[in-house]
Amino acid sequence: MTRRPRPQPPPGLLDWRDNSHWSTRERPCRYCGFGTHLRDSRRKPAHKVCAEFALAQQVADAAEAYGKDTL
Repeated sequence: MTRRPRPQPPPGLLDWRDNSHWSTRERPCRYCGFGTHLRDSRRKPAHKVCAEFALAQQVADAAEAYGKDTL
């Protein structure tokens, strides 16, 4: 049986399928404060959706600061 490659997430979404993004200990999300078992790439507690929103906001802020359009 041949294994199919995992589909990649759409652009703009983070790929947190790796086990390194999971912790058995629930901690408050660094963005919203609600409990989560998820960890970002720096091992800080963060919901995936919260982290994606924060990244999108950073891109928007940088685009505004430099007066450029994104995309």
